[in-house]
Amino acid sequence: MSETPSDIEREIEEARERLAGTIDQLLYRSHPKTIVSREVAQVKAHYIDVETGEPRTDNILKTVGVIVGVIALGVVLRKITN
Repeated sequence: MSETPSDIEREIEEARERLAGTIDQLLYRSHPKTIVSREVAQVKAHYIDVETGEPRTDNILKTVGVIVGVIALGVVLRKITN
């Protein structure tokens, strides 16, 4: 089963097209705007239910609790050190 030069050229061209598509996809995925939009969507999905559009109060309350706890810890540490 020997391949003809035209078969080899066709295979090389197909490989080039696949590589070009892969490179284009990598460039798109690594573009800063794409990364930012992907991360923003991930954060929004954590706080808003994608299916209903309703806020996820449990996750919001957990985040608020952590923020309040960190602020309270800072206040307590400041009073202890003064």
